[in-house]
Amino acid sequence: MLFNSLEFLLFFPVVTLLFFLLPHRFRWVLLLVASCFFYMFFKPIYILILLITIIIDYYAGILIQNSPTKKKKKFYLIWSLVANISVLAIFKYFNFFNDNITSVSEWLGYENPIPYLTILLPIGLSFHTFQAMSYTIEVYRGHQPAERHFGIYALYVMFYPQLVAGPIERPQNVLHQFHEKQYFDYDRVADGLKLMAWGLFKKVVIADRLALMVNQVYNNPTNYDGIYLIIATVFFAFQIFCDFSGYSDIALGSAQVMGFKLMENFRRPYSAKTIKEFWGRWHISLSTWFRDYLYLPLGGNRVSKWRWYYNIFIVFLVSGFWHGASWNFIIWGALHGFYQVFGFITAPQRNNLVKFLRLDNFPRLYNAIQVVTTFSLVGLAWIFFRANTLTDAWYISTHLFQNFWGSTREFAHQLLFENKILGQYKQEFILAVLFILLLEYVHYLQSQHKLRLQIAHFRPFYRWGIYSAYLLVFLYFGVFNSNSFIYFQF
Repeated sequence: MLFNSLEFLLFFPVVTLLFFLLPHRFRWVLLLVASCFFYMFFKPIYILILLITIIIDYYAGILIQNSPTKKKKKFYLIWSLVANISVLAIFKYFNFFNDNITSVSEWLGYENPIPYLTILLPIGLSFHTFQAMSYTIEVYRGHQPAERHFGIYALYVMFYPQLVAGPIERPQNVLHQFHEKQYFDYDRVADGLKLMAWGLFKKVVIADRLALMVNQVYNNPTNYDGIYLIIATVFFAFQIFCDFSGYSDIALGSAQVMGFKLMENFRRPYSAKTIKEFWGRWHISLSTWFRDYLYLPLGGNRVSKWRWYYNIFIVFLVSGFWHGASWNFIIWGALHGFYQVFGFITAPQRNNLVKFLRLDNFPRLYNAIQVVTTFSLVGLAWIFFRANTLTDAWYISTHLFQNFWGSTREFAHQLLFENKILGQYKQEFILAVLFILLLEYVHYLQSQHKLRLQIAHFRPFYRWGIYSAYLLVFLYFGVFNSNSFIYFQF
């Protein structure tokens, strides 16, 4: 079920109302049934995959905790990890590896005898697999006692707000909340609903509007060059942010309405001044997952300098592969790994250059340069993330400045004298730009104040004026074609 669908508009209030009407001891049943219904709306049969991994990890957690020796605990942990990774490998990566084997075989003059699997990727598989793995790892580390209540453990994996696109939770953050009695709190409910409304606005009004122009260019990249490719790439940067952070806001908000607190997943990432800072603000639940369960076990920064660079690069390479079984995603991850390592290696030289140019005497200018540079590097990497093929990505990245002035003159002419730009009416383009500016203005206000709490303290006349304006803009400018969230494919 999509958050931006009519079905969810009915599903959410019904589940929430029943949640507060039911006695505490029955609420986990309601949430589990609702989560199953939510998931089965996409493809019912795949609920069985979830059920199998839930059973395996539930018993693995108990066996790990009950095992008397470290060796035995590790055995059950590995057993659980292999089961989870095997499901991921079969459904997500089998055809990718088979495709590469076929290419190599053909190059060598042989025929690959391994058949392709004609299966669909279960929605959100990477998210709930990683969440399940975090449970058994934390039990193994002794940070989380094994959950004895099978229904509560199943709810930990299946809790519908974050089931298909995160945030990827940790058992210490969430499991205990399902045991605690949640009370109706008007302020908390109102704050959660505002967060949901903002998330829906980002998805339906901004992301899906930008998608119209991004798709026009990225589905036919060789028809464009110069400024058009740059605009489409910048638009995609904001599209994917509004799409994914919009989903996270709705997830956090809907959980908050019922009294559950999920971890923050985005913190104004495009205001980051370095790539490292960007990853501290973007998809936080995934980046901290890789930090806790891959980077630190590899040795983190407590190793030699070159081994540290290797650890960083490997983590980003795996992160890219986690996003999708495609060379595009692997290159996207490798680019971010390269950015990080290159940034650390060249830090002394860059600091000297800043002092030489006396940029440190102008902190605002220096900050602006850092933010623009970081955004440009992130945007360049997004090309590989969004492009349909590696060939398209290469074309786009090598034609960003091809015929730059000619394409800019053509673009200016279209903006002033023609009706359409990037395949859409000119008004759509202007609206897209205005909504990006609105987004950044809201981000600025959020950096200064807790905006939602501030609105709550406005006089009713102004508060309801804001709500009414939101509703009008949402209904009038929303793109209501039930586009899926981009991260559902992962």
